[in-house]
Amino acid sequence: MKISLIAAVSADGKIAERADQSSMDWTSKEDKQFFIEKTKEVGTLVMGRKTFATINKGLKGRRIIVLTRDPSKELPIPGVEFTSEEPAVLVWRLEGEGVAELVLGGGASVYGQFLNAGLVTEVYLTVEPFLFGGGVTLAQGFDRVALRLESVKQLNSQTILLHYIV
Repeated sequence: MKISLIAAVSADGKIAERADQSSMDWTSKEDKQFFIEKTKEVGTLVMGRKTFATINKGLKGRRIIVLTRDPSKELPIPGVEFTSEEPAVLVWRLEGEGVAELVLGGGASVYGQFLNAGLVTEVYLTVEPFLFGGGVTLAQGFDRVALRLESVKQLNSQTILLHYIV
């Protein structure tokens, strides 16, 4: 299965200044447009509970799967599934359903879990012109991952999109 990690990062590599911050607060309209287009193209989006809490709704044209410790505590939301499956088990289930590709939409814990399991096949990083100093790192809890730069695209005069193959 093709699994794309998509993240917006500050120039110092942070995905947020604080854990409860939405990337919608600081990313460019071009990054938002890339995210919408890519996730609609792929159709299936996986994210963590904290990331989902920043939007707290389904997204038109996309199946959202939210990783959470206790799915039974979640209220039903149209177009959103809650699961506590490990990444490899989730991928296995989705492949059985005919899903060929999915996008990881955050946050750091989900990115780290999928990287640690060796499931990520490509990485899209939008680098935005901010230095946060502190904040939430892209991911943790995984060993070194070698990337091959596939492309660089300038989204606007200040923002670039890096596409890597794992």
